[in-house]
Formats: sequence, structure tokens, C-alpha cells
Amino acid sequence: MMCGVDVATLDREIYNEAEAARILQVPQSTLHWWLEGGVRSGRSYPPVIRAEPTGKRAVTWAEFIEAGLLRQYRRELHVKLAELRRFIEILRDQLGVPYPLACYLPAVGEGARLVVSADLAGPSAGTAGEGAKVILDAQEQAGLRADLSLVAITSNQLIWTPAAEAFLRRVDWDPNNLPAAWRPHEDSSSPVRCSPVTRFGRPAIRGISTEAIVEHLDAGEDEQEVAEQFDLDVADVRWALSFEHSLRQAAAA
Repeated sequence: MMCGVDVATLDREIYNEAEAARILQVPQSTLHWWLEGGVRSGRSYPPVIRAEPTGKRAVTWAEFIEAGLLRQYRRELHVKLAELRRFIEILRDQLGVPYPLACYLPAVGEGARLVVSADLAGPSAGTAGEGAKVILDAQEQAGLRADLSLVAITSNQLIWTPAAEAFLRRVDWDPNNLPAAWRPHEDSSSPVRCSPVTRFGRPAIRGISTEAIVEHLDAGEDEQEVAEQFDLDVADVRWALSFEHSLRQAAAA
């Protein structure tokens, strides 16, 4: 069972920029731009994730989770950064939280359906309904196209769109709807997780960092030996190798 996190953990500095970028498999310059903004061609651009620049090279857990969503949208859907920036700004203002995509998740029912019907998505619908309505309004105000939105209405039900589902499948949400862990591996079956309370956020399987597992393999130990040493299954060792191999491929590209 995945441990829960408290709100204070969201603001905990877990990674430096270089490590976060390596795990997310994005250029560090790109992650820095999302976090701090900058100046290009004489024009200043505000951050996307942070409300304003901080000058810090450390990355909090909430910032890391939001960067994971930005990576998903930018890489797979090619959403314009200006649209995402505006969308997050609206959510931040309406929900009153610094990291709306990491601090808030409307309750999810069977399949991808949110636990509130569209006609109830108002002040009387409770937290989930209010949040879903805010997301809908923010999408409209930011001008996100329907195929790039986070939620949509189908048969009078609010549902997560495929783009949002792809992100949600990578996050383990605790009972308080806070992100307890993130799957850095592209393979949806992978047990590799990053957690703010395990191995300082480094990718791990059952509390053992994937880097440590693969170091033993690189040193000449076979899979069975490594599995026994760390009290893991051989399948876990293979998952660790697969993930670390993907990181090495990304770094070499």
C-alpha cells in the first residue's frame, strides 16, 4: 500500500533541477523554463508551474508532479505552452492553491468518470463537483480545444479525457487526493515509483532504488543474486533494468 503524503510534503524540496529533469526525461533547460520562465528575443515570459520566479534550482514534490503533466501534454499532444500557462493560472486563482494540478483531484468513480453528474457540478455538489466545474470553466477561459481538455461532458457525466487519463495512470493518489507517488516508467505495468517519502524521491521498487539494483547487475551479479540480496523478485530486478536502460537511452539521444 502506498503511503499518503501531507500538504506540507507538497512544498518539500525533493530534487535538484538536473535530477528532476533526468527522471522526467526532459532537457534541464526546458524544466527550468517551466519553473522560472525567462527572456527570449527581448520578451519576458512568466513561469508555467510557479506563480513567480524564485531563483531556486531545487524542485518541490508538487512542482515535480505538475512537470510530469506538462511533459505529457507537451510531448504527446503538443499543447501550446501559452495555453497551459493560462489554464494553470486560472485554476490557481480559482482554487486558491499554488499547485492546482498536484494539490487537487476531483473524486474518480468507475472507469474514468468523475463522481458528480454535470448538472450537479455547482456549489451544492461538494468539493469534487466544485473542482470539476472550476476545471471546465478554466478550460473555456484558457481556450483549450476539446481534444486537449482535462475533463469533458458525456451523457451528463463529467469524465476525464484520454489526455488526462494518461497522466492520472502515472500517479498514485492517496485517500486525501494528494499525489503519493509517480510512475516514471513509460510502461504502465512497471512497479517503479518515485515517492517523496522513499529514497529521497529517486525511482525505486519496494523501497530499493533502481539505480542501486542495476549497479549490482553492472558489477557482474546475476539477476537471481541481486533479487535475493534485496529481497525482491527476479521480475522486479528486470523492471529496474528496463527502466534504467530507458533513462540511459534518453540521455544518449
